[in-house]
Amino acid sequence: MNKDIFEGKWKQISGEAKSWWGKLTDDDVKQAAGKLDVFAGILQEKYGYTHERAVEEIDKRVTEFEKNLKK
Repeated sequence: MNKDIFEGKWKQISGEAKSWWGKLTDDDVKQAAGKLDVFAGILQEKYGYTHERAVEEIDKRVTEFEKNLKK
């Protein structure tokens, strides 16, 4: 996922992030502040993902979110 796209959509997806990944706290979401690498790092820490897997998971969720918005 492109970092600029992620940062641009952060406000929209940050509200969904905790429902997508139940282990995230409000502080985790605030800490990420729309930074893809920081958010991926938080997912790595919470879920034991590799960096690549974390980015893939983020991309998958954001893509699904965008599809649902267009319905």
